[in-house]
Amino acid sequence: MPPDDAAAVVTSGLRREFGRITAVDGIDLSIRRGELFALLGPNGAGKTTTIRMLCCLLRPSGGSATIGGHDVDRDPLAVKRIISVSPQETAVAEHLNAWENLSLMARLHGLSRRETRRRSKELLQTMGLEQRARDRVKKYSGGMKRRLSIAMALVSDPDVLFLDEPTLGLDPQSRRGLWEHIAGLKGSVTILLTTHYLEEADALADRIAVIDEGAIVALGTADELKASVPGSGVTIVDADLTDEAAEALRSRWPDLRRTDAGAEIADEGVSLDDVVDVLRPQGIAVRAVFRKKVTLDDVFVHLTGKELRP
Repeated sequence: MPPDDAAAVVTSGLRREFGRITAVDGIDLSIRRGELFALLGPNGAGKTTTIRMLCCLLRPSGGSATIGGHDVDRDPLAVKRIISVSPQETAVAEHLNAWENLSLMARLHGLSRRETRRRSKELLQTMGLEQRARDRVKKYSGGMKRRLSIAMALVSDPDVLFLDEPTLGLDPQSRRGLWEHIAGLKGSVTILLTTHYLEEADALADRIAVIDEGAIVALGTADELKASVPGSGVTIVDADLTDEAAEALRSRWPDLRRTDAGAEIADEGVSLDDVVDVLRPQGIAVRAVFRKKVTLDDVFVHLTGKELRP
């Protein structure tokens, strides 16, 4: 992969083997500065192994990876200075309050007292925790703890932030609230997000890579991935069709398939008026005409033959 001056994370042929098992099989990625990039994959696909290599916790068996131009294998200390990680397990001290957790992390990174106060205040506001900043963390909800964990990862002002399953185990309301805070970080820091929630990647990511059995099987925006699924350009006709009515539709749109609810037409440009014009002479009432909605679930099943579930 050629050098990219605008890239924050670059991998070329990145591999990791454990004995005879190949966990990561030649991954090529280029993640732009300020991009929120999602890595989707089932358990055992190589997602966690890839992240561990990028965070300098595991040495690659082959290929290369750079963060901010620093090689993860040859210069791990330089990499660690510019990255931060919010792990899947919420890493907060529950007997301390939010201020104390942030201050502890800031001082570990060598920030001055003045800078520690400034960054802590800024991040508490960003994550919506300023009103509860003096409460012990053990009184926080799961969503608040996750927000604090992300704030702690941001206190060092990293260039690249790794978010590992940030909303795992949260209720839907807390999950969506955290999405808003993560979305607010886009552009100011490069984010590599791993998640099992397809709707999370759909809502947040600028681009998505699907990894399966150690290899990238698809990469693009959510819309690009959805458009790659056969049937993504299908129009649904909801009506009680007679054989004659179906044939009338087929004479206008040859690529038509009968369904229990009516018909599917392999053309996304079919309008309600078009269908009504054809079916009115047949005495058929049309309940609805709409484009079939393709989801990332459809993409994942199409690419891997599996359903992705948390």
